[in-house]
This record gives sequence, C-alpha cells and structure tokens, in this order.
Amino acid sequence: MSNEHIDEISGVTTTGHEWDGIKELNNPLPRWWVITFYITIAWAIAYTIAYPAWPMLSSATRGVLGFSSRNDVKNELAAAEAAKAKYVAAIQSKTVSEIAADDALREFAVAAGGAAFKVNCVQCHGSGAQGSTDFPNLNDDDWLWGGKAEQIQQTITHGIRFAADADTRQSEMPAFVDALKPDQIAQVSAFVASLSGPVRDKSLIAPGAKVFADNCVACHGDNAKGNRDLGAPDLTDAIWLHGSGEAAIASQVRTPKNGVMPAWVGRLGETTVKELAVYVHSLGGGE
Repeated sequence: MSNEHIDEISGVTTTGHEWDGIKELNNPLPRWWVITFYITIAWAIAYTIAYPAWPMLSSATRGVLGFSSRNDVKNELAAAEAAKAKYVAAIQSKTVSEIAADDALREFAVAAGGAAFKVNCVQCHGSGAQGSTDFPNLNDDDWLWGGKAEQIQQTITHGIRFAADADTRQSEMPAFVDALKPDQIAQVSAFVASLSGPVRDKSLIAPGAKVFADNCVACHGDNAKGNRDLGAPDLTDAIWLHGSGEAAIASQVRTPKNGVMPAWVGRLGETTVKELAVYVHSLGGGE
C-alpha cells in the first residue's frame, strides 16, 4: 500500500517514505543539476573512448587518441637528457679543478653529485655528510689523503684499502697489542689525548711521549700532525674518526680499525665520480 499523499504545508506530494514521523517530499531535482549530471555521464563515456580506460585480460583499451603516460614520461626524460647533454660532455672532457672554476659547470656538477651522494654515500657518511664513528665527516677540513678536488676524486675513484682495485688508497696502522706492554699503551694513549685535551693522569704524558717517539713518529710525524701521503691522521686536533678519549685511543693502538671504502668508478663511471668529487669539495671542507 502506498503512503503517498499531499503534504498539507507545502502542497507537494510525498514519496511515501517515512522515518520516525518525518516524510520525504517528492521535489524534482533542479534542472541545472540534472543537465550537469547527464553531461558528466557523456564526458565519462567520451573519455573512456578517447583515452586508455577499460581493463582487459592482459592489457587495457588504448583509446582512439593513442595517449600513453609511459610515452609522456619517456619523452620528458629524453628532453631532460638532451638539456644536460652539453654539461655532461663538458664534465667528461675537463678536470675537476676546471669544473670547479666554471660557475655553470660547478652548479650542474654539485646538483648531480648531490643526487648521486644521496643514493650511494649517505649510508656511511650520513645525509648531511656529517659522518659518524668510523665514518669520516666530509664537511670539515681534516682529510687523511688530502682535500683538494683531485685528491677527493682519486679517493672516490679507487677507494680505500679496497682489495679489488690496484690503485686503491693503501695504508694500515699496525696492531701494537703484542709490541707494547699494557702500561706503555696507557702512556702513549694519555700522551696522544693530551695533544688535544685534558687527561686524567698527567704523569703518563712524559713516558707516553717517549713511546710515541719510538713507535709512532714514522707515520704521524714528530709533531703528531700526521702524514697525508700515508693516510696518517693529525693527532693534535679534536677530530677523531674512531672515537676520542684515552680509552678509545688505547683501543685503536691495541687493535686498530682500518676501514674500507669501495672503489666507485666501476659502478658509477668517471663522469659521476667527478660530479661527486666536486660536490664533496663544495661542502666547505675541501681545500
């Protein structure tokens, strides 16, 4: 049985639907809304005909316009490659110093090198190249093998103690756990720590200086400033790769950590290595 009737107040027929005494008026939709609704239906049908839309078993309808978002991306990438081709060619033909001296090339290399750094280098050196314990900070001016652009390029190209590359940076600190007595290790650790900060027992400094002179000056120098040709660090500043303080120094003297960095040229190519070198050099610590 229909519950339709004329509403006494509005004079409009109801739909017959009622909820808790509330009845729905059967007002027609606005004409503009109905027209818009039919237009959207027509537009949707036309769109599915013109563009890829309907899924099929192994593909989808291609659309009469032949549009492909993959082709659009491919064309945009090709245009980007063409736009940067002249810069890439220039980087290939120039040294890193020449690249750094050219404002346009340097800007391009820094941008490209920064992108390559985020993909390949942040795992060890950090997103801001700040490094961490056992991984060097690339923002400061403390460089084991030198911070000139060419020296950075050499390090990235051939790596450090990377056995698969004959030209890798090569030097290792020997373990003194058997060569020195425990008290001698404590003395030399106190002496080295005193070069950049206070120590707990100053009486260890003088005998530690003798132990240092007998065993360490060949690499670190008489003044403990290090030797970049050997990759021996400066021991007089407050920058420490494997931790600071007497305990950390003693650990390094006993059983040193000799880190490894892979050679990147085989994976990235010479152009990207140059871009990385320019980028690292631009961080502020490059010489």
